[in-house]
Formats: sequence, C-alpha cells, structure tokens
Amino acid sequence: MAELIAKAALDGQGPVTRAGLVLSVLPPSPVWSIAPFPGEDLTPALATLGLEFPAPGRSNSAGDLSLIWTGRDQAFLLGGRPPEGLAAAVTDQSGAWAGFSLAGAGGEAALARLVTPDLRLAAFPIGHVVRTGLNHIPAIILREGETEFHIRVFRSMARSAWAELVEVLEHLAARAVAVQGGASAPARTG
Repeated sequence: MAELIAKAALDGQGPVTRAGLVLSVLPPSPVWSIAPFPGEDLTPALATLGLEFPAPGRSNSAGDLSLIWTGRDQAFLLGGRPPEGLAAAVTDQSGAWAGFSLAGAGGEAALARLVTPDLRLAAFPIGHVVRTGLNHIPAIILREGETEFHIRVFRSMARSAWAELVEVLEHLAARAVAVQGGASAPARTG
C-alpha cells in the first residue's frame, strides 16, 4: 500500500527577494472558520482567548492567535483552537489554505498590480482585512504591519498565486534597474 505524506502547499519554496520586497511562505498553522449561529453572542467565549469577533474588514490578535474577518458573519481563527461550547458553525480549514508574507517598502505598489482595493496605509491601516481577487485568484489580504501583508489563498491555487506575486516582483526589480541605469524607452522609428 502506498504511504501518503502530507506536504505544505509550497513545500520547499524559499523566500524571493526583489526590489526591496521579500515574499515568503507563512508557516503552516491552524485555521478555523467561525460563523456565529443567528442571534448568538460569541463575546464571552472568545474573551477566554483574549479576542473578540471582528468587525467587517478588521482583525484582532492576542499573543499567537488572530481572528480575521473573512466575510459576512464569518471569521478565521489563526494559530490555535476555538474555545469549547462556541455557539457557531466551526470548521477546520487548516489544510485548505496557504499563506504568504509580502514585506518591505513598496508592498502596496506590488499588490496594486494584482488587486483592485486601495491598500495604501492611509486607506488600509494595520489590522485591516479584505477579501478580493489576486488577479484571478480569490484571496484574503491582511495588513500585518506598516510594510507587511499576509496573503491567504486556497491551497489549490497557491502555486499560481506565488507565480503571480513573483512575476510582479520581477517587473518591479527590472524597472528599478532600468531607472538606476538611466535607461529610457527605446526611440520609435518609422
């Protein structure tokens, strides 16, 4: 009988550094979807974790745990298990998602080539979350710091998302080299 071995979505993929930005794979961690039952208040149960259910487009953290908004009446608990007795539909999504970190000045400019929401710090402060398309790939983007984003995509689309992000970083790096070298667009003839 064949022995199956679980692997991360981008097993063995090292960080990519281009144009002052670092794209890296987030370490695997538990991901739990929490959708409160109608009319239920999750505040007391989540308080045991030091968390509260996030408002739309927001997240909150306590230690290694984060609770991020992922849609209407839904959030993902990252980094640990939900408390017992939670009056919500709770499903383990750990194997379904892959995560990346994009860090460095200019992350907004890189992501602007792939997403439509305005991710500049003034419009998208630390702790804000958006569910959007990363080009053609459904994604959840969290601003983790002033110059850091965490991006989550379905595991089945992780390699495509990674390739899209690397391509953007390659273009930014090429542009930076061209600008530093004083290169300009070729003259038109004819």
